[in-house]
Amino acid sequence: MPSSGEVRKVDGAQHDDADTQVRVYGVKPQKGESATQIVSGFLEATTSSEVNYDTAREYLAKSLKRTWKPNARITVLSGGPLQSLESGGTDRTDTTQRYATVSLAGTAVAAVDSKHAYRAVDTQYRKEIHLSKENGEWRIDDVPNGLVLSAADFQRLYRSVDIYFYASLGPDAVAAGTRRDVLVADPVYLRRTQINLLQSTVGSLLSGPTDWLDPVVGSAFPSGTTAKDLSLDDSQHLTVKLSKTVGGSGQDCRLMAAQLMNTVQGVATSPVESVELQGPDGTAACSLSQQQAAAYAPDQVAGAPTQPYFIDTQHRLVSLSGSATTAEPVAGPLGTGQVNLGSVAVRRDETYAAGVKADGSALYVTRLAADAPLGQPVLKSSGKGKNGLSAPSWDGYGGLWVADRNPAKPRLLMLPDGANSPVEVAVPDLGKGRIESLRVAADGVRIAMLVTEDGRTTLRLGRIERGGTQQHPQLTVTALRLVTPHLEDVKAASWAGVSRLVVVGQESGGVEQIQYVDVDGSASDTTTLPGISGVASVAASESQDEPLLAELGDGIFRLPTDANWKQVSPKGSSPVYPG
Repeated sequence: MPSSGEVRKVDGAQHDDADTQVRVYGVKPQKGESATQIVSGFLEATTSSEVNYDTAREYLAKSLKRTWKPNARITVLSGGPLQSLESGGTDRTDTTQRYATVSLAGTAVAAVDSKHAYRAVDTQYRKEIHLSKENGEWRIDDVPNGLVLSAADFQRLYRSVDIYFYASLGPDAVAAGTRRDVLVADPVYLRRTQINLLQSTVGSLLSGPTDWLDPVVGSAFPSGTTAKDLSLDDSQHLTVKLSKTVGGSGQDCRLMAAQLMNTVQGVATSPVESVELQGPDGTAACSLSQQQAAAYAPDQVAGAPTQPYFIDTQHRLVSLSGSATTAEPVAGPLGTGQVNLGSVAVRRDETYAAGVKADGSALYVTRLAADAPLGQPVLKSSGKGKNGLSAPSWDGYGGLWVADRNPAKPRLLMLPDGANSPVEVAVPDLGKGRIESLRVAADGVRIAMLVTEDGRTTLRLGRIERGGTQQHPQLTVTALRLVTPHLEDVKAASWAGVSRLVVVGQESGGVEQIQYVDVDGSASDTTTLPGISGVASVAASESQDEPLLAELGDGIFRLPTDANWKQVSPKGSSPVYPG
């Protein structure tokens, strides 16, 4: 304990990005180490806090030190890699052997590519590392580019960061009007131990979107742009000097600044108040405040829902205002019981709602107004019940999405403005699977779907590609990827943030649980949710400011912040937030 010195106040509100964690450094190779010891030391050194892996390179032969690319990829193993010396290998007592091969093996659970995109996998990993004698000491002269890390080391060394790009809406951009410049979150994994996480985040943004999201988003930054300099002053004003001149209109520069502002907010120790972009010569191009950048944030089209909705025992659409515990029927025919509702969706501006009959045979769309007529169904299905229409979902541009689960003709459909002729959406990667339910993200370029195949229901994320013309749109949901590979069966899912979902599912041989997952399939950093079983459906707000809702038994339950589940209605079903 210190016995003297000044007393200093410590800010207890520092984020984990404040670089306060203990730094770990690798140990350089020792004289006389065997081939397997050299490989072990090399692997251990790659988990150090060094930015350039200088100690790890000490284990490499001179011919490999400069050409080895540690950032090419990351292979994440469930445990540490198992080593084995190949036949004909050697140990330290054999002074005549000049070459050795050490094999690494394990079960790969994830892969991270050169653009830092995470992908869950379940494969057997096996690679060989070749060594040779250099000045009488073993050194690695052939090793695959990239890193091999245990799951524990990966979680310690890397963190998920959302970088942002603008949604590419194709012909729908005209209909979107002022909402077309909407940012989409693209999660990547960056090394926590970088000296400047903010700088590496900006670098990742400027290098462009991940391969999965790239076809449906764009960047306001010209291709090949890099950050020559970056500084964040005491007033939280971020200045970035770019390698290319910011040309075009002032709006072009503001789009870049908004993209940058929304990205850095997730990694800065304190909220960034403003951002300034400069050209290569240091001349200011434009400046944007936090409030101005908010106009481009994803919740621009997600809206700010203040109340959840559900179906009461009289099959009416009802809403809960604020912290009220008594639900009130909505204005219009869906709130009067004219339709025997089974599932619903409220448009994000909360002026229209869509309802599917309890038998799944028809879809109605109507205004939430007292004088609104019910009208005829906008869509019908020949299937009934679970073979009929799924619960609908609105994107941020007025498009209404629904799956027809009729076994004779299963289809995914989108109704522009919820009223026009349905557009059939191609899903080439679906195979023999059937879409059971769906939730479209507000940005209109991502869709989460529960898909049943071979008796198992999984959660898959699809990329929405838009083509054709405004009058004749062509939509495709492609590049389906598994979001919850650890769950044997998924019952319900809802968007719960710009790059996060809340899921109700069950692991193989385990109990049903409700949890958050990131859209790339990685485990969310969010605190574990209180246990609750028997959940039939779940609802969350993309703004993350509203509590979770769940249908449990015959009742509706709410999960306030830092509290436990509380019943808000003893009877009800199908809770939803707008969207």
